[in-house]
Amino acid sequence: VQLQASGGGLVQAGGSLSLSCAASARIFSSYAMGWFRQAPGREREFVAQITWSGGTTYYADSVKGRFTISRDIAKTTGYLHMNSLKPEDTAVYYCAVQRSYRGSVSYSGGYNYWGQGTLVTVSS
Repeated sequence: VQLQASGGGLVQAGGSLSLSCAASARIFSSYAMGWFRQAPGREREFVAQITWSGGTTYYADSVKGRFTISRDIAKTTGYLHMNSLKPEDTAVYYCAVQRSYRGSVSYSGGYNYWGQGTLVTVSS
């Protein structure tokens, strides 16, 4: 599965931004798509996951109620809609695909394919 993330940019605190992750058709045989982020000097952290066929979603507590993950099956594209952005949301955001259920939605090692990352900067 090949992934192409896009949509990052500079936004003021309180603003909104939407990220996209275009996937190759092979994603139809995959279990889920997730989003992770990595801020400077920090470890990569889980943000959200959506199961590709069923659409079940999971969120990190830090983004619950502010971010929404979705997917368009026909376009083989996943999305991360981010509202009420905070400066601490500043990070490089990565989309990733989990080929099969690995017992954890938040463990980055359980994902098989990764996009190149897109930078989100939230100014205060």
